[in-house]
Amino acid sequence: MRRALVLLLAAIFLAITFVALPGLALAQTTTTTTSSTATTNGNKFIAAGIAFGLAALGAGIGVGTSGSAAIAAVTEKAEVRTTALIFVVLAEAIAIYGFAIAFVILGQSG
Repeated sequence: MRRALVLLLAAIFLAITFVALPGLALAQTTTTTTSSTATTNGNKFIAAGIAFGLAALGAGIGVGTSGSAAIAAVTEKAEVRTTALIFVVLAEAIAIYGFAIAFVILGQSG
């Protein structure tokens, strides 16, 4: 039941992201020669947002899973604390990569 609710919410989020937001980003473009630049900039903002948003979502899932497993492992055997911390940090690095990719997308000259 909970899994179905999460999948439904994810489907609604993706539908809103891919259907509604591009229209909003492109709604204020003009018909002059700069319209292609405005369209490109709007698409860059959407792409950067999706890149960082999905990376943060993946990092959240990874940290939640590896963090709970790390806590369980450390409570049973204290020697694995460093190894468990490394796994949590590796999952968190996904968000940092997404942040870097968003800056790369926004820094592209158009």
